[in-house]
Amino acid sequence: MPDQLIFAMEVFLNGLMAGVLYALVALGFVLIYKASGIFNYAQGVMALFAAMTLVGIMNGQVPFAHLINATFGTHAHKFGWNIPAFLAILMTMAVMVLLAWAVQRFVMRHLVGQEPIILFMATIGLAYFLEGVADLMWGSEIKKLDVGLPQGINLWIDETTFNIFGYGFFIDNLDLVATVIAALLVTALVAFSQYTKQGRAMRAVADDHQAALSVGISLNFIWIMVWSVAGFVALVAGIMWGTKSGVQFSLSLIALKALPVLMLGGFTSIPGAIVGGLIIGVGEKLFEFAIGPLVGGATENWFAYVLALIFLVFRPQGLFGEKIIERV
Repeated sequence: MPDQLIFAMEVFLNGLMAGVLYALVALGFVLIYKASGIFNYAQGVMALFAAMTLVGIMNGQVPFAHLINATFGTHAHKFGWNIPAFLAILMTMAVMVLLAWAVQRFVMRHLVGQEPIILFMATIGLAYFLEGVADLMWGSEIKKLDVGLPQGINLWIDETTFNIFGYGFFIDNLDLVATVIAALLVTALVAFSQYTKQGRAMRAVADDHQAALSVGISLNFIWIMVWSVAGFVALVAGIMWGTKSGVQFSLSLIALKALPVLMLGGFTSIPGAIVGGLIIGVGEKLFEFAIGPLVGGATENWFAYVLALIFLVFRPQGLFGEKIIERV
């Protein structure tokens, strides 16, 4: 088998793994959009906030330490204990549920029935607010996140592919774990959306806020529930990305990479988020492998957005999105 074909197969597999990480972020967008018709610009910052909170809890860091010390002249930075990863994840999830309640209580319930652009602008403000709060709570330095997930090359895949092709494929164990978690999340979320009373109520709220209220659906409950689930998805994405590249403020920019994923998969489709992520992940890796050397490289920075633009021209609802037909 030609060497280039073998290398392309390795690039393809790594693209699948990267696509899963993109899809994890896109899932949060889809959930909130399906429930409220809101494009949540703050989803990437929610992943950052969740990851920073998890690291802070695990390390026993005092929240708002810099602000407290500057105000009262103290020197408190840590409580002096370390929290086990599993317990810290549960505590972080509780924080994300509290955040969901605060978003609904102080922002969303005042915007029922407003135009989509107003709701979108509200999430932009929420994103910058959360980023500032995260900085005040936990500091802006780069943090290492280790919750015990396996990392490094998968030796079994390396040895197996070496025996077959004479060349070992480098596949990261963390990417394999992310793939399994994403598959479980998608299965659970699809089942929840399609087969539960709350899932049907969620879709009804997205179609029309006022009509949902008129048939007895509680917007307060639905929005708290959905923002809590989106917070959980953001926590999972934050753990994966934070473990992979460290917890830093650039983590919030992964939301930008989720936009092409949503345009390909459709803003209302949970499976579409996964398929769109895989297409983007594989496409950008293979394009960089095949075309990058001919154009000077760095094609991964723009390939996804060009592909999304093509989809917007020829299929604006995406592969799995619902085509909207208005009759007048």
